[in-house]
Amino acid sequence: DLEVATGQGSIAMEIVKELPTVDMILVPVGGGGLSTGVSTLAKMLNPKIKVIGVEPAGANCLQESLKAGHPVTLKGVNTIADGTAVKTPGETLQENLDDIITIEDDELIVAFLDILENHKMLVENSGLLTVAALKHLKPEGKKVVSILSGGNMDIITLASVVQNGLIQRSRIFTVSVLLPDVPGQLNKVSKVIADVQGNVIKLEHNQFVSVNRNSSVELTITMEAFGHDHKKKIIDALRAAGFKPKERTTR
Repeated sequence: DLEVATGQGSIAMEIVKELPTVDMILVPVGGGGLSTGVSTLAKMLNPKIKVIGVEPAGANCLQESLKAGHPVTLKGVNTIADGTAVKTPGETLQENLDDIITIEDDELIVAFLDILENHKMLVENSGLLTVAALKHLKPEGKKVVSILSGGNMDIITLASVVQNGLIQRSRIFTVSVLLPDVPGQLNKVSKVIADVQGNVIKLEHNQFVSVNRNSSVELTITMEAFGHDHKKKIIDALRAAGFKPKERTTR
């Protein structure tokens, strides 16, 4: 819809007014209204501005269309960026875009956690495409604007994305250790974790891992950590104490 695209293109006018020396604008690509409007007006105001479209790798209809030289309809789409999960791009979409970047869902999860935790902003996954795209560029010395479009996210999706982001960042992780089923073993494991500032958030004690439970029971521990280095420190401490931890999938 060209009228919709024209209205959304006013974002480019706002960007240029606030930052006349902008070098690059990153814009999410979905149905095409936003990216068509922004790229067209940006080029009218200053042809030197680079406008890069960003779409999810699981719905990369524009990328495939550019390869084919004509609009391509995907057989299916699979992405958490539901606002840009389209099968067919607009016919005029590529005219003023200088490049296209595709983003994996895992990258969106990390970007979501960054924006929510560090900037206190709730942005939907489609709107975060442009933030995740920054890691694909070398923007040092350039003035780059990422357009964050939309904050529509249901609470279940929000909780799921936050948890997966924490797991990817090693802020939450799970290990299992085998222990003899005698008094004091849980206390020993807890002390090792506490001494390196780990925080236990869930325990599962399985007595049926072996027929002889006096020989071994399995303790599965889900913990909080400060990040990758701290996670490694906790696992190393458990190993040094003789517990032989094995990493497990956090559920």
